[in-house]
Amino acid sequence: MSAVDNSPLPEGVRRTAVDIPGGPLAILDAGAAERGTVVMVPGFTGSKEDFRLLVKPLADAGFHVVAVDQRGQHESDGPDDEAAYTTEVLGADLIQVVKALGEGPVHLVGHSFGGLVGRAAVLQEPSAFRSFVLMGSGPAGLTGARADVMPFMRAILLDGGLEAVWEAALQLPPHPDKPAVTAEVQDFLRARMLGNTPAGLLGTAAALTSEPDRVEELRATGIRCLVVYGERDDAWSPAQQSQMAERLGCETTVIAGAWHSPAAEQPEATLAALLAFLTRLPASDAG
Repeated sequence: MSAVDNSPLPEGVRRTAVDIPGGPLAILDAGAAERGTVVMVPGFTGSKEDFRLLVKPLADAGFHVVAVDQRGQHESDGPDDEAAYTTEVLGADLIQVVKALGEGPVHLVGHSFGGLVGRAAVLQEPSAFRSFVLMGSGPAGLTGARADVMPFMRAILLDGGLEAVWEAALQLPPHPDKPAVTAEVQDFLRARMLGNTPAGLLGTAAALTSEPDRVEELRATGIRCLVVYGERDDAWSPAQQSQMAERLGCETTVIAGAWHSPAAEQPEATLAALLAFLTRLPASDAG
């Protein structure tokens, strides 16, 4: 059963759920759809709280904002079947979220693995989406140092469970240039890790590292895209993301001072980038 996050939220932001055929998904919900609806999708081992600092400001700007825990993630339960966590299956969940909200087409924001899931959703049903922001995401599956730890994570999880994965993560040396995490945040991160469905963690890890390059397919949909990434992103490199934007024929915003999670690390600059993109869309596409 998923962990429950009881931390306070900004005024006007609700912690609730949206019912879809695969089971309810936990969400943060705020605002009204005066200018459209924004659905925000977190990445691997992430959660809706990754967008916590953006939800209310976007709502205040006139958008209905829904940040979602994907199936098996944090406060959303999921099946004990690794095959139920492919990008295609998770993308289908997003389409059901849009249908349940009844406010489509929506603006979609996908962070990291959430960008790959968002892309799968857009390719399945382009008409469900008005625009697509890829945030710290890439053209294909993750490679490099972050991907190299996945086989070790799998072995630790199968042998010792989620608590063992958390303890192993604590043993990784922190990057000397990254700010230290407070005790409160550390407690939340632990609760979030323990709230994952083990099969979901294994299935999404496999999907994250095996996703094919589908950039040309995404461009062919004609959806308006924005690529946003931290200047020091250590998942997909800034060069990879810049090249992806060129292939998509879309604009890029680089967030100064951010690494892989600009929404949490530099929320004001990330908010400015999102609003600049959303509010420049033609009236027929902006809600």
